[in-house]
Amino acid sequence: MILSFGSASDGVAVALPGLLALLSYALAAALSRRAATGVRASLVVAWFAHALSIAVDTSGVGTNIAGARFGFAPALSVTLWLVIAVYLIESRWMPITGVRRVLALLGATAVLLALLFPGELRPQAPSRWVPLHWVMGIASYGLFGAAVLHAAMLSRADKHMRQLPQLAASSPATALGLPLLRLERLTFRFVGAGFAVLSAAIVLGWWFANPWHWDHKAVLSLLGWAVFAGLLAGRRIFGWRGPHATRWLYAGAGLLLLAYVGSRFVFEVVLHRAPVL
Repeated sequence: MILSFGSASDGVAVALPGLLALLSYALAAALSRRAATGVRASLVVAWFAHALSIAVDTSGVGTNIAGARFGFAPALSVTLWLVIAVYLIESRWMPITGVRRVLALLGATAVLLALLFPGELRPQAPSRWVPLHWVMGIASYGLFGAAVLHAAMLSRADKHMRQLPQLAASSPATALGLPLLRLERLTFRFVGAGFAVLSAAIVLGWWFANPWHWDHKAVLSLLGWAVFAGLLAGRRIFGWRGPHATRWLYAGAGLLLLAYVGSRFVFEVVLHRAPVL
């Protein structure tokens, strides 16, 4: 645990941003939708505290060794932080409803996991290019996480439209205030951006790895890349949309989640040993 490093007072100080993020996320989840200003303020405070917590957790602050931390919980924490950032930005211009409580609870869970499982401290990277590989990999997680968020909203809106045919007939482009066509375009823009960043991360990992390891992370990452490549090709060639496209998106995101977060969880929590980076 991160609290075990340094003195007791140092440990509490290091954990303070995470504790503030936890409380703010919990408040954002508990507040009524009618308290819109309070909800947004709580989420913004949680997001900033979460950012500070990530900086503290991953930089090795509170330890006697200089370096950076890597592990399943920090990766999950950064991913949720990026997704919540997208939500906070878009919610200022789009009527995004029904996901605030879920995102707040997921953010709180990610912060808590990062406090409990801060990961392994690495004094130095095997190559000067490896940190870029790590950053791009986590960035692709965030972009695909944002795509999954939009796809979930699309699926919910589509379900409501099917249940309310009179609404669909009167306004086929929107449902419950959600601009479906815009959400669909944004979903695939996030998929395309995530695919480009993931491709670069895989190329960097392969090019600068010495030697390349065909481990679970590499295999699952390549399978996820192939699923997203198939989704983008199907969208362009066959015009895939709706449930068929979202199933491909969920499958690819699930494979990527298992690739790093899942494999690192097994190593860190189940096997209690450090994996090969």
